[in-house]
Amino acid sequence: MKLLHTMIRVKNAQDSIKFYTQLLNMKLDHQKRLDDCTLYFLNDEEGNVQLELTENDETPVDGYNLGSGFGHLAFSVESLDEFTKKLNDLGYKYLYEPFDLNGKGTKIAFVQDPDGYEIELIEKVVW
Repeated sequence: MKLLHTMIRVKNAQDSIKFYTQLLNMKLDHQKRLDDCTLYFLNDEEGNVQLELTENDETPVDGYNLGSGFGHLAFSVESLDEFTKKLNDLGYKYLYEPFDLNGKGTKIAFVQDPDGYEIELIEKVVW
């Protein structure tokens, strides 16, 4: 058994697709229209992980309540320095600036997508 995808509800699919494709290098694979929503499937660069963005026809004006159970999505990055430049160039900001996680050089940072979902970015040191 393997995990196929993670689904999150979004207020504005185009804003979310821009965030995930331009900033996080995901690729829009396909979309599917259902009776009351449109589903957008994005793949990571290796094609191992898929994220489903669901835009409901009747989306709350203020977006969705994210609740207290969901934590974050995590992405690996080659270089947080390079990612920071890209982040700034695209006009996004860090939720938590990069910091050394374990004293051995592994750095992490957090951003939020347009709907407030937290995204952890991890730069691991290769020994």
